[in-house]
Amino acid sequence: MMFKSLLGFAAMAQSAFGASLQQVQNFGNNPTRIQMYIYVPDRVATNPAIIVALHPCGGTGQQWFSGTRLPSFADQNGFILIYPSTPNQSNCWDVHNPASLTHNGGGDAGGIISMVNYTLDRYNGNREKVYVMGFSSGGMMTNVMAGSYPEVFEAGAAYSGTAHACFAGAGGATPFSPNQTCAQGLQKTPEQWGAFVRNSYPGYNGRRPRMMITHGNADTLVRPQCATEALKQWSNVLGVSLTRQVQGVPSSQFTQHIYGDGTKLQGFFGNGVGHAPSVDEQTLLRFFGLIA
Repeated sequence: MMFKSLLGFAAMAQSAFGASLQQVQNFGNNPTRIQMYIYVPDRVATNPAIIVALHPCGGTGQQWFSGTRLPSFADQNGFILIYPSTPNQSNCWDVHNPASLTHNGGGDAGGIISMVNYTLDRYNGNREKVYVMGFSSGGMMTNVMAGSYPEVFEAGAAYSGTAHACFAGAGGATPFSPNQTCAQGLQKTPEQWGAFVRNSYPGYNGRRPRMMITHGNADTLVRPQCATEALKQWSNVLGVSLTRQVQGVPSSQFTQHIYGDGTKLQGFFGNGVGHAPSVDEQTLLRFFGLIA
C-alpha cells in the first residue's frame, strides 16, 4: 500500500508542476492490445530522442514511470519517454512468442514499434536516437526489441533480463510458468546466441544496437548467469570481446565489464544485489549518449 501511495503522490506532484504521463489510445497496429503511455516534457527538444521504458512482470507502465528518475532527466534534457503497458500474462511481456521474436511478426513487439512510430511522427522525433530499456520481464523484452528491430533502436539497456530468444519454445515467460530453464541460466555458445538474433531478421546487414547489460549477483529469480549469456550473445552479434573489468563502477557494489572500447557493449554485475532494478540513470544516459 505504501508503494502505491508513493506512486500516487508522485503522479499528482508531476501533474501539479506541468507535464504528466498521458495515455494514448489510437497509436497504430496493436495485435496484442497492449497500452501506451507517454511522457512529453514541457520543454521538449527539437527532434527529440525517445526512450522506450519497459516495466517488469506484475507491473504497469504507470508504475514504471515512477520506478526511475528518467522523467526528471527528460525534463532537463527534452527527450520523450514511452511507457508501454501489458495487461496480458500476469503483466509480463511475450518474450517467448515467435511473433515478437520475428521482425514484423506482430506480438507485443509489433505494438511497441507502433508506439515508437507514432511518437516519431507526432513529435518530429529523431529516428537515429531511439532507445529501449527495461527491468526483469522488461529487461528480457529490451533484448527482444534490440534483436527483432535492430534498425529502430540505437541502443538498449537490460536490467535483470535474459538473452534474446532465451524463452523461445517455452509456453510462457512469467515467474509462474512451468519452464524456468531460461531464467535459471540457460547456457549456449556465443555463436548459438548470436544466431538467435540474426534469425529474427534474416538478411539484415545493417547497424546493430549498442547494448548495456546489468544484473545483481544475488538474484535468485533471474540468475546472474542470464546476464553472462546475454553478454555472450551481444559480443558475438556486435563483434567485440571482453577487454577489461573495472571495480567500483558505477558504485562500490558493481563491477563494470568492458567489451572492445566500451562504446558498443558493457556489462555491470552488482555484488549483494538481488532482483532489483538497480538503475543508475546517469550511467544509462551516458551510454545512450543523451548526457555528457
